[in-house]
Amino acid sequence: MRVVVIGATGNVGTSLVQALANAPRVTSILGVARRMPRWQASKTEWARADITQDDLVPLLRDADAVVHLAWLFQPTHDPMVTWRNNVLGSARVFRAAADAKVPALVYASSVGAYSPGPKDRPVEEDWQTHGWPTAAYSREKAYVERLLDSFQVSQPHCRVVRMRPGFIFKRESATEQRRLFAGPLLPNRLVRAGLLPFFPDIPGLRFQALHTADAAEAYRLAVLGDAHGPFNLAADPVLGPTELARLLRARTIPVPVRGVRAALSAAWTLGLVPASPQLFDLVLRIPIMDSGRARRELGWRPRLTALDALQDFLKGLREGAGMETPPLSPSTSGPLRVRELATGAGRRP
Repeated sequence: MRVVVIGATGNVGTSLVQALANAPRVTSILGVARRMPRWQASKTEWARADITQDDLVPLLRDADAVVHLAWLFQPTHDPMVTWRNNVLGSARVFRAAADAKVPALVYASSVGAYSPGPKDRPVEEDWQTHGWPTAAYSREKAYVERLLDSFQVSQPHCRVVRMRPGFIFKRESATEQRRLFAGPLLPNRLVRAGLLPFFPDIPGLRFQALHTADAAEAYRLAVLGDAHGPFNLAADPVLGPTELARLLRARTIPVPVRGVRAALSAAWTLGLVPASPQLFDLVLRIPIMDSGRARRELGWRPRLTALDALQDFLKGLREGAGMETPPLSPSTSGPLRVRELATGAGRRP
């Protein structure tokens, strides 16, 4: 079995390549990325391609399955860049899959594609996927879901799977995720348990997470099986201020949403943090998901809890962990994070 992984050098891509390499049925893997990694995995060859402009059909020919993971989170100050890559690039991937007559397509959607939903009960995969319109990430994820709707109608021969995971963490993704969401000014040592006396108790702050290895296992099962349709992916427990404060050995202190958003908006406008206030709005509105379908139809069982995943990430953050791929490498930030500072948090890719 030959599998093509587009966006193979990032957080999920590296774990998925490893999971596929360990599967006896998988005979070869083609990892596609804009920049070549120094990291290697068995059964894997690499191809350089930009999904916004390169011819993808030759890369997808003779593939038994294609997994589309490629996504830009930044720059949040220039949504045209992310739209061009995430939406128009995804449309080109789907068109290439159709032209290459790929029999299976697995796409990395997100909890961020969902319309606002409840925090006190889980929703299943039939919850509406219209996103939160002011957040570019959510808007783009929702739009690509519509592209997939059209793809499924025009390509009935292709088995389509949509993964909708919560927040995905692993130790090796720490530098990348700190760079994408917190920016260059966050000291790594600040996340050490017991260092912060208080953690903000923000109304509506409840979200789900899972370890990247468990997310990769769900993708592996989708590639090798015959399942189709959307799947929610999340581990227990649901995370909120109480769980996060306990993890950091801190006390919760009530903080109004308006105050947090105003501070984040000011920092984002000044280029001090890359995460936009609209992304904060989205986190407060995403629903809690029921991942029972993945357990029943994929046979998926997360081995690690959401707290385990977050602890692994925080450990990596303290250590400045990463991998030898361009998205995950600590050297991407440059010495003393000068490359991050030079490009401006959230202003350029």
